[in-house]
Amino acid sequence: MPAFKTLDDLGDIAGKRVLVRVDLNVPMKDGKVTDTTRIERVAPTILELSDKGAKVILLAHFGRPKGTPAPEMSLAPIAGATEATLDRRVHFAADCIGDKAAAAVSAMAGGDILLLENTRFHAGEEKNDPDFVAALAANGDIYVNDAFSAAHRAHASTEGLAHRLPAFAGRTMQAELEALQKGLGDPARPVAAIVGGAKVSTKIDLLMNLVKKVDALVIGGGMANTFLAARGTNVGKSLCEHDLAATAKQIMVEAASAGCAIVLPVDGVVAREFKTGAESEVVDIDAIPSDAMVLDVGPKTVDAVTGWIERAATLVWNGPLGAFEIAPFDAATVAAAKFAAAQTEDGRLVSVAGGGDTVAALNHAGVADDFTYVSTAGGAFLEWMEGKPLPGVEVLTS
Repeated sequence: MPAFKTLDDLGDIAGKRVLVRVDLNVPMKDGKVTDTTRIERVAPTILELSDKGAKVILLAHFGRPKGTPAPEMSLAPIAGATEATLDRRVHFAADCIGDKAAAAVSAMAGGDILLLENTRFHAGEEKNDPDFVAALAANGDIYVNDAFSAAHRAHASTEGLAHRLPAFAGRTMQAELEALQKGLGDPARPVAAIVGGAKVSTKIDLLMNLVKKVDALVIGGGMANTFLAARGTNVGKSLCEHDLAATAKQIMVEAASAGCAIVLPVDGVVAREFKTGAESEVVDIDAIPSDAMVLDVGPKTVDAVTGWIERAATLVWNGPLGAFEIAPFDAATVAAAKFAAAQTEDGRLVSVAGGGDTVAALNHAGVADDFTYVSTAGGAFLEWMEGKPLPGVEVLTS
């Protein structure tokens, strides 16, 4: 990965106006923030800039207002949650450009923190319109991007501003990029990847990219059934995309050509119903009853997966091995996650994980804090795993 500038390269910023793109697209209920994780992630950057005397001006989006103001998607309530998380006063401006924004910025003293209104209230944001970029840039001297989760979008506040102002990566962006470099950019080998989830159709690009970069690819979740069926295994009533059999076969051919081992389930936990407490049993993968569905991988498969994790120096994980939301179909995911966490804590493994279900699964297993890095970036993390360039990152390294 080409070099990018960080906060260490800023120099004296006392009194400077620093536009900081952050991800404050947090869950809300009844007008209140219900999870402050994303605010906590960007707090180090905000506080460091504030402590150095900068005028810290936060840019963020919330929801999909489609380029027009929508009161229910205002960032005003999030300003209060940000203030509580930072334990520092956070001012709010009712627009991100124009007179309201300019007046709020001009009233700032060094060290102050100001949150501007939802950038997506303007159509120019998602269009990366040059005039809108110029209007945003008018309020800043320096641009800092600390929103990796939005880096796959070439929007005004995520990409356009970096062409108008000196651009730097914030601490969260820096940590994410350094972790991803260790994961697939320049990893210690052998590299193992775990990819799970429901459907192959949503992860074709991901799988095609990974087989060229990793030494072993573990396929779990519902998508494993598609590979098993393509190989001629009867998967009963399991979730399966039979129409993607040819795609699954092609991925296996690509893997063989690249010297990547494909690890598929050798046993599974099957049930007739998908509900808590449903009667279940472990069967060999070639003995799935015709009226049953596979909802988790079995203990023999867990042994195979942990064996690959034990041999690996690097692990990249996206997607659970089974239907972890309902016991007992969480057993394999929890076992593999705890094993990977232990290897990481012992200094034997670099473990990088990401994706909404993956984060939820690692939290469920109680080991999210024990991995080397867990990305909350969602789409940006997935596009990085697919090998696609991320505009918000590319512009920081150009």
